[in-house]
Amino acid sequence: MLEKRDFYINGAWVAPTKPQDHHVIDPSTEEPCAVISLGTQADTDAAVAAAKAALPGWMATPAAERIALVEKLAEIYQSRSEDLAQAMSHEMGAPIDMARTQQVGAGIWHLKNFVRAAKAFSFDSPLGDHAPNDRIIREAVGVAALITPWNWPMNQVTLKVGAAAVAGCTMVLKPSEESPLNAMIFAEMMDEVGFPPGVFNLVNGDGPGVGTQLSGHPDVDMVSFTGSARAGVAISKHAADTLKKVHLELGGKGANLVFDDADEKAVKRGVLHMMNNTGQSCNAPSRMLVQRGVYDQAVETAVEVAARVAVGSASDEGRHIGPVVNQVQWTKIQDLIQTGIDEGARLVAGGTGRPEGFNKGFYVKPTVFADANNQMTIAREEIFGPVLTMIPFDTEEEAVEIANDTPYGLTNYVQTGNPERANRMARLLRSGMVEMNGQSRAAGSPFGGMKMSGNGREGGVFGIEDFLEVKAVSGWTAE
Repeated sequence: MLEKRDFYINGAWVAPTKPQDHHVIDPSTEEPCAVISLGTQADTDAAVAAAKAALPGWMATPAAERIALVEKLAEIYQSRSEDLAQAMSHEMGAPIDMARTQQVGAGIWHLKNFVRAAKAFSFDSPLGDHAPNDRIIREAVGVAALITPWNWPMNQVTLKVGAAAVAGCTMVLKPSEESPLNAMIFAEMMDEVGFPPGVFNLVNGDGPGVGTQLSGHPDVDMVSFTGSARAGVAISKHAADTLKKVHLELGGKGANLVFDDADEKAVKRGVLHMMNNTGQSCNAPSRMLVQRGVYDQAVETAVEVAARVAVGSASDEGRHIGPVVNQVQWTKIQDLIQTGIDEGARLVAGGTGRPEGFNKGFYVKPTVFADANNQMTIAREEIFGPVLTMIPFDTEEEAVEIANDTPYGLTNYVQTGNPERANRMARLLRSGMVEMNGQSRAAGSPFGGMKMSGNGREGGVFGIEDFLEVKAVSGWTAE
């Protein structure tokens, strides 16, 4: 079994001050695949102190030099892509082919986008022609605590580290204790790139431990957290005592509005999107709202598509979904599926229990509920598993009302052949992102939500700006 107990602090791998072993479980087998150590207050303090000491020098480093290091990181990242894929496949259950393409690919995508955005970014500029002696300086927030989730590990690590690095922040990364191995490989890359000691630090730990220590630490200037709304609320409360900047990318309960003039692949596309990553995506289109005239056909199509979604071990090559991450998630999903049945939604695919042929591993049947309403538990709670809830609607107004009737506001989806309707929906839907007719957002497009889905934006220029403070200077003399 792999032993990875050390932390990366001040440019070196160091032993924990007090060993607290934690087994990393392979969700395909339910067996430990590695052991790490969870950090203590002393480990957190050491990492924060290193980041604080490195901050003045890193902030003073010319932006072009910071960008060049991120550019070098992107090159090294590609050379370690198979190591990252294997780690994520074992620790969080991403099927190996999906880990190689989507999970690893997300990281290199973001790093390259940050390099491009940063090269065109103005860190120092005049206020305007009307005020030639006023200067606007955009400088690093300071020491940033980066707390990342297990479901898209490299996606979130690179979104935070890439932006913080080019902005001039120093940082302490706490990856999820469920999927720490990929982050430790990432720390090896940061070391190989040659970032100055203290600019990047990694301490493993859980939320109540290192997560809480970082969010309340007086020498941490910003917390960037991705995870559940429950944890986001707790972090916000704990960070309030020091009035630090808090960036939250939280859960979602996205609505996918399928109108009667949608293209013929709209339903299939929505089901497959829901099942991707075994449903463990905050921006998953988990509520499919279908206009009444095409509803019955949509249900039939959804059943057919779900039946063709294969389930298999994360180590198997090919196109299938793997297990969910752990026993806690598996049990929660099973309970919510049963709740859907008990509350009267029509189960048309999948259901409780493991798929046929599995007696071990945290596998879930690809599940579809029809004839639900928006007050049912399965329509309101983020299930975070391969479970789709279908709800009929009659009019545009009803579709918007149902879609917006949720505490979340991350991503909504629109499927229609009418451009004017699509644009109307985009303006009316209360979410940080709206994707229409299967078209993905472009490179550098901001990722983030509103309401209980959090605040702030990640990716491209918008992600860099979140790690910057705006300083207004008067009486500036042109150099």
